[in-house]
Amino acid sequence: MDLVPALEEPLKQPLKSVLGPATAKVMAEHLGLHTVGDLLHHYPRRYEERGQLTHLADLPMDEHVTVVAQVADARLHSFASAKAPRGKGQRLEVTITDGSGRLQLVFFGNGVHKPHKELLPGTRAMFAGKVSVFNRRLQLAHPAYELLRGDSEETVESWAGALIPLYPATAKLESWKIGKAVQTVLPAAQEALDPLPPALREGRGLLPLPEAILKIHRPHTKADIAAARDRLKWDEAFVLQVALARRRHADSQLPAVPRRPEPDGLLTAFDDRLPFTLTEGQQKVSKEIFDDLATEHPMHRLLQGEVGSGKTMVALRAMLAVVDAGGQAAMLAPTEVLAQQHHRSITEMMGELAEGGMLGGAEHATKVVLLTGSMGAAARRQALLDLVTGEAGIVIGTHALIEDKVQFHDLGLVVVDEQHRFGVEQRDSLRGKGKQPPHLLVMTATPIPRTVAMTVFGDLETSVLDQLPAGRSPIASHVVPAADKPHFLARAWERVREEVAGGHQAYVVCPRIGDEEDDPKQAGRKKSPEDEAEKRPPLAVLDVADQLAGGPLQGLRVEVLHGRMHPDDKDAVMRRFAAGETDVLVATTVIEVGVNVPNATVMVIMDADRFGVSQLHQLRGRVGRGSAPGLCLLVTEMPEAGAARQRLNAVAATLDGFELSRIDLEQRREGDVLGQAQSGARTSLRVLAVIEDEDVIAEARQEATAVVTADPELQRLPGLRTALDALLDEEREQYLEKG
Repeated sequence: MDLVPALEEPLKQPLKSVLGPATAKVMAEHLGLHTVGDLLHHYPRRYEERGQLTHLADLPMDEHVTVVAQVADARLHSFASAKAPRGKGQRLEVTITDGSGRLQLVFFGNGVHKPHKELLPGTRAMFAGKVSVFNRRLQLAHPAYELLRGDSEETVESWAGALIPLYPATAKLESWKIGKAVQTVLPAAQEALDPLPPALREGRGLLPLPEAILKIHRPHTKADIAAARDRLKWDEAFVLQVALARRRHADSQLPAVPRRPEPDGLLTAFDDRLPFTLTEGQQKVSKEIFDDLATEHPMHRLLQGEVGSGKTMVALRAMLAVVDAGGQAAMLAPTEVLAQQHHRSITEMMGELAEGGMLGGAEHATKVVLLTGSMGAAARRQALLDLVTGEAGIVIGTHALIEDKVQFHDLGLVVVDEQHRFGVEQRDSLRGKGKQPPHLLVMTATPIPRTVAMTVFGDLETSVLDQLPAGRSPIASHVVPAADKPHFLARAWERVREEVAGGHQAYVVCPRIGDEEDDPKQAGRKKSPEDEAEKRPPLAVLDVADQLAGGPLQGLRVEVLHGRMHPDDKDAVMRRFAAGETDVLVATTVIEVGVNVPNATVMVIMDADRFGVSQLHQLRGRVGRGSAPGLCLLVTEMPEAGAARQRLNAVAATLDGFELSRIDLEQRREGDVLGQAQSGARTSLRVLAVIEDEDVIAEARQEATAVVTADPELQRLPGLRTALDALLDEEREQYLEKG
């Protein structure tokens, strides 16, 4: 992060290599470490105390581990094999112990000679390898090891600290080799440029950066580690928040056309025809949005709302306000099913107000057009024409809206639904279609913990809708343990029949489609441990639909819906379901967002353990949308004690999406949230944990905003500018800019 000449030195260069060329190569290829600075910021994952060993009793299967233990005994066996037919094969079995458990090490062939001489009973060493099982016992085959002798000068020196750092390692490079490499470059830490303004650092009692780097790699006490981590967390939080604060500052300098609705225009006419009053939350959030729209700088707002909290209504009123003010509004949806659904529900809500230019259209009416990739040529031409002439005030579409051919008369507002499904570039290219930057409203029904909102969407102001509209019913959720209690599953299908008999409808959700061309890449892939444990692929829509129609739901009208159907077929299925002509819809997660059928009251999720926590919450939000109470049944074959069941129990126990998103995040680690999921790059956060370090992130955001307001170009803070440049290499800058 703090790349200055000494730290920018490559680990591998032709003339003088900081490390041996082989080591440098492995570091670059397997750990992404290229410079001295990268290596100094490769922090230990944890520390071993000299007297206290890793518990061998807790070793994880199939993971690459480092343990510190003592040799209990070592035996050399001879055996016959294809390679050594005359009983000349040699196998060395070494048992090591740490007081909590014992572990077998095995060495074969020529590899036995060195360990046979060195690993004598009583010897202490660090061992690294992959844990496997042989004859129902845990073992490490051919582990790498490093003896911990008290006499050799170098070993005493390198383990002089009471704490042995253990680094994130790979099979190709053990933790202690990384440790030795770090020792080699540690002197360069003295030249690290400090990104924190001195007043901030001193005011918070944080260590200077060189000292923090030294202490995290060579701590003498646990207090050293804590002080170093506190300091390095601040660096990460602060530099990231400065980057976001600069984005917000730059955005606030951009020009935009203020959009203020006419006093008695389209918005007023729409509000007058609403059969209900808006919730307090909807009114409050609408006011925040209208205030933003009235300014001369583009709005950048994130609208978070629980499933079913009425986000679409808030977004529609914002779009109508912009149309009133002479502009156009575009809504970007991630799938055709969702775009069609939005188009249908918005034209229904608007009635004759959506019939601009048509007979029977109201006085203030506008046109609402749909634009998707699978539309016929004539319909598409007409839609494009309505956009370029300004005839259509509102357009709803998929990424087809982003194509070069699509031109607007005067684009004033872009609403992005379900942001996490959209590539950053897509959002930006739509924003580029306005004469001046349009206002931007991003909606998500996946509740995002406050800290993640501050980190991932830190360039957006946030509004939260957390009240459900009147008339929404609570959803009861239950886990159905199909393997332990098959009669529970039978009862689940009875419940579906009861709901249908009462005039309602049901969803059955499966993880897979089942026409077996799903994904050729998947076929050859190694199975996950859960798959191995279950010895069966996830349940599939096509199979389950057949089994239900011929079995427990015989006589009911069962249809299927999945992502590879032709768009017209998908639309026809959804229309029949919405019209009540289908009793049970067996579907993949295409129904996860935005599908609104108030008469559907029960959802059965098959193999529920295959879905993430937030995804289950999203799916469940499809029922209980009318006046009848909703029921969600989470079917699983996972054992009661496992982590998968705990996850499902958590979902069944609360309807609070923010609480669930916290659980989800704690289980998935931030990497998913900030790293690959967003930019495809490795997450830049090494010591900062988004969930646990909420206070640091909130304080860093305040400090960053103050620093950027006082000095937008950071001219007085060269160290901070250097750190920022390192964080925002080209790709990352692009990502933050648009993200």
